[in-house]
Amino acid sequence: MNDLQKNSVVNKRKRKDGTVQDEVSFKVGRSKDIIDRIDSAMAGFYGLSAEQLDFIINYDIKYRMGQSGDDSDD
Repeated sequence: MNDLQKNSVVNKRKRKDGTVQDEVSFKVGRSKDIIDRIDSAMAGFYGLSAEQLDFIINYDIKYRMGQSGDDSDD
């Protein structure tokens, strides 16, 4: 959670009623290394095979990192 928070961006959002609200955007792709390590530890706990772990780590890469595999356009 600390790494996700560190890689988040806070933007001000002006609402239609004139109020301003802070909006937090998490750049999850920037924490992928830590998330992958957590996935690996959990795979051992649940007895998953290397193939299953590979599937988990790569399953949502386009959502965590963007379609191209990097998060340069965040």
